[in-house]
Amino acid sequence: MNRTFLASVEKGFFLQIMMTDKLFIFDTTLRDGEQVPGCQLNTIEKIQVAQALENLGVDVIEAGFPVSSPGDFNSVVEISKAVTWPAICALTRAVEKDIDVAAEALKFAKHKRIHTGIGTSPYHIKYKFNSTQDEILERAIACVKYAKKYVEDVEFYCEDAGRTDNVYLARVVEAVIKAGATVVNIPDTTGYCLPSEYGEKIKFLVENVNGIHNAILSTHCHNDLGMATANTIAGIMNGARQAEVTVNGIGERAGNTSLEEVSMILKSHRELAIETHINTQHIYPISRMVSSLMNMPVQPNKAIVGRNAFAHSSGIHQDGVLKNRESYEIIDPKDVGIDDNTIALTARSGRAALKHRLNVLGVDLPQEKLDTVYEGFLQLADRKKDINDDDILLLAGKDRTESQRIKLEYLQVTSGVGIKSVASICLNIAGEKFEAAASGNGPVDAAIKALKQIIRRQMTIQEFLIQAINKGSDDMGKVHMQVEHKGINYYGFSANTDIIAASVEAYIDAINKFVK
Repeated sequence: MNRTFLASVEKGFFLQIMMTDKLFIFDTTLRDGEQVPGCQLNTIEKIQVAQALENLGVDVIEAGFPVSSPGDFNSVVEISKAVTWPAICALTRAVEKDIDVAAEALKFAKHKRIHTGIGTSPYHIKYKFNSTQDEILERAIACVKYAKKYVEDVEFYCEDAGRTDNVYLARVVEAVIKAGATVVNIPDTTGYCLPSEYGEKIKFLVENVNGIHNAILSTHCHNDLGMATANTIAGIMNGARQAEVTVNGIGERAGNTSLEEVSMILKSHRELAIETHINTQHIYPISRMVSSLMNMPVQPNKAIVGRNAFAHSSGIHQDGVLKNRESYEIIDPKDVGIDDNTIALTARSGRAALKHRLNVLGVDLPQEKLDTVYEGFLQLADRKKDINDDDILLLAGKDRTESQRIKLEYLQVTSGVGIKSVASICLNIAGEKFEAAASGNGPVDAAIKALKQIIRRQMTIQEFLIQAINKGSDDMGKVHMQVEHKGINYYGFSANTDIIAASVEAYIDAINKFVK
């Protein structure tokens, strides 16, 4: 297949896609990725991520689902203003009001796309919509035509296409392309498909849909069975020319296809002759940024960006790498933005060294903020032997707690073997200080009980996760806390070398989200 397709025709803007060698990267970190509980970003943080995605070289940024909330609407508006080159995409259902709101949110976008669609599997048609195949087909055509009134670039998603019969799926795809869809998304919504099955599905559409050359087929794979990236690559090898991905593979349930994995697979396998616009040297910085802003740790063994991705502990492996890196490494760490020869940060490092490391990680701070972060850095460096990238990013994001109503003034805990743990705590609530003390089954329990004596609300901890960022007894520990209040879950996060303090701070972070 050697066809050329012109898409995104808007105000003289033509984007030429060579179907044989160009893959569009559609990033949905700010939409599908942000649906992870506890990972919501504010508008300023979303703009920061969007600009980093533009710098990375993604082609399309799915900025949100505008009709879902005023916050999502505003984020799409502001991202549209802040980003120049990528197309800005807004998600909708096959509902006219959704499409109206999306079009309004996209009014400042230089290149705009509406992403609309409906479920096509028997599960969705029968149980979700209580409808029929013919009725769903009519709704699909209608929503594309309606969106086309606002924008030229319309993407249609066939939700749960992974479990949709191929013949019916082909009918839908053909109809929406005829109605004006420029991109058709074939999601494996539940992560059910095998790579061979998903690849065959894309191949079937390429070979059986009349007018398929008038649109781009897109992959959107979930990782419920650990096959999201494999399915995406299978789809690309069979004719899909857009891949929908997220940074670090974040997303609902087990996550989405990982942007960094798809990018580096294509870069490593030159024989596939498929190119992207991704500047892979920006992969590691944006990975750390997203991890830090979304309070979503990257698992150590995560491909490409995990802490152990380029670590070698086996003596045989170490010997082989020292003799020739390619003995055990198929990727040069520098290709993804990991510099082997980084400047070590210690208590004797100056502001220049700290600023340099932050810039490497994609963070540019004004001088006043840098001074504040530097003071925190010196305090941390006095307590730790080694300062790592996650420590630096956490310090840079610490100011997010400065505007909170409730703050931890001090915490003192007495604990040990054979004695009851006792905690004394002082909270600053809107400028007024409150103190309490309590005993408990361990230091964290004692501290939480003391805090509850001050904050007299019915609160239940649903989830409590402690994770060391790196290694060693002096390391920063991350704490994620899920607190239930009046039937609603709130998420708190903190990091500290003192894990008891981090636990209390995470609890306070969650409380601040419902105590006004």
